[in-house]
Amino acid sequence: MKLIKIFIVVGARPNFMKAAPLIKALKKYPSFKLRLVHTGQHYDPEMSASFFKELRLPKPDTCLGVGSGTQAGQTGKIMIEFEKVCLKDRPDLVVVVGDVNSTLAGALTAAKLGIPVAHVEAGLRSFDRTMPEEINRLVTDQLADFLFTSCEGARRNLIKEGRPEAKIFFVGNVMIDTLLNHLRLAQKSRMLEQLGLKKNHQIRKYALLTLHRPSNVDLPIVLQRIFQALMELAREIPIIFPVHPRTLRQIRKFNLFQFVSFQENLKHIQKAQFQGKMLCLPPLGYLDFLALMSQAAIVLTDSGGIQEETTILGIPCLTLRKNTERPITIQEGTNRIVGNDPERILKAARRVLKSRILRKKIPKYWDGKAAERIVKILKQQLKS
Repeated sequence: MKLIKIFIVVGARPNFMKAAPLIKALKKYPSFKLRLVHTGQHYDPEMSASFFKELRLPKPDTCLGVGSGTQAGQTGKIMIEFEKVCLKDRPDLVVVVGDVNSTLAGALTAAKLGIPVAHVEAGLRSFDRTMPEEINRLVTDQLADFLFTSCEGARRNLIKEGRPEAKIFFVGNVMIDTLLNHLRLAQKSRMLEQLGLKKNHQIRKYALLTLHRPSNVDLPIVLQRIFQALMELAREIPIIFPVHPRTLRQIRKFNLFQFVSFQENLKHIQKAQFQGKMLCLPPLGYLDFLALMSQAAIVLTDSGGIQEETTILGIPCLTLRKNTERPITIQEGTNRIVGNDPERILKAARRVLKSRILRKKIPKYWDGKAAERIVKILKQQLKS
């Protein structure tokens, strides 16, 4: 039996959640020989190591250790190191997921070496080229030989860009595979009790916030205005804010501590003191974050993946951006675009808290079986 060598490239937190169900599904077939390549784009324990443990991901076969850097610098470092790996043990296929720099670098390196590329989560478009992720998506999809999409709109985007229909496969959403596989386990998390949000099986109403996009956190006036709106909201409902390392650097740089209350050690929380401020936590593991998200009254975010997860959970989501590459979460899910205007954020949040937005329906193939569909297609296509 001829083994088919597949390299799966991961590098940042969202990649791990998308790769986990793929690895599990691929391991069912002895004809596939897997190699997990971790670029090191996210390298600290909270953003990487804890996810490997909780998602039961195998230890990476190769760690490139590129670390942080500029867009070009980080992408270039990954390409240089990944090329060495590909030349040494040439794979039959390189699988990349999502839209981070590791995705683009993996696809570019493989394509230049004549190695077929599969892109999981292809075809998503915000139509905003000021977003680095949008450039990563566009270029990766032009290089990929297998384009695995999570919604019908993604297929239409790819067709408009001239990609052959024979290369496009509508399989569903691997992020949702991971969520559905771990939801019961996340319910065992004691994070709500630690924060004083759950007592005697009664859950106190609270909001959950994530914020990390450069358009929101890199300009002091923008970040300050968002924080002013959210501090006002925090007087009405507790806001839990697991802080991304990038955002924490900007809070320190711009001296915005008047808006936040820090809880630096999760292990010694007695009962959180909110005091009308956002309660900042260190980055959380997957299960603790999922536990908080699944019970929130409302989620405010600029993350694409969270828009999808709240859609499945039926949790109202306000996206603090002017656009989204996941319009299906608005058309069929619980997501609303509110931008970063303080008045609009407050108005929308209060409307949700007064009359909860109900889920419309679950998008097609967001059923926990996307990875299985991908692997069946690869088995058939690579065999032929």
